[in-house]
Amino acid sequence: MKGSSVLCLMMVAMLLAGCNSTPDRNSPIKTRQFQMGDIAKSDVDMVAEIQLRYSMEYLKELMEKLYRRNPHEWPKGGAESIALAVDRVFGKNRNGLFPELLGKRGSDSITLAFDPVYNGDRVLAFVEGLRGMILQAHNGKQEFYLTDELDPQKLYNAARNIEIATWKLSHDRDSYGRLFLISNATKGPVSNLSYERLFGKLIALQDSMARIVAQSSNRRIKTIIQSVASAVFMPI
Repeated sequence: MKGSSVLCLMMVAMLLAGCNSTPDRNSPIKTRQFQMGDIAKSDVDMVAEIQLRYSMEYLKELMEKLYRRNPHEWPKGGAESIALAVDRVFGKNRNGLFPELLGKRGSDSITLAFDPVYNGDRVLAFVEGLRGMILQAHNGKQEFYLTDELDPQKLYNAARNIEIATWKLSHDRDSYGRLFLISNATKGPVSNLSYERLFGKLIALQDSMARIVAQSSNRRIKTIIQSVASAVFMPI
């Protein structure tokens, strides 16, 4: 195993170990059995799959939490429970068809969640938009092989877009001054900043993968400094 491969594995291992919680409290580090297809994967391919799997788990947890804080949203899709509403996006029988999103995907779907005239499920628009954007940064794939090539700039841009989405979730309001979606709670005896922690993990995963890919392919990332308050979503 080459030194760079060892380094990338160590980086992700340290990142995941540093997360103080995961959606599955009984199994903080998830593994799977060896498969024949793994022979055609590089170390970077395997790391990409691991970090993407964690990203999807964090998004699923985020969706569940947003539905609990915004219980008027999940019935809009016709689901009979929060679990079934989440299953539309992350379940094994997912078909990817969401007519209420009006054909919007990625960052356009995220923007839809904060459109004053939109009457659909804003949680769905927000989380499905994040999911699509992260997958787009991974060339629409969840499995990677030696012939695949990730673009570190796309991964970096996805991390910055998650930062923008996080800001919009906490600040964008309707004409009555109400947040479109309720998330963090800072009032009361105990502050609930669990959403911020989830977003921090998502951002860290995309950023770390961008650096790993850049290092393994000797490619440079063009960094952009901008205010999230006035920033627009970056292309992927």
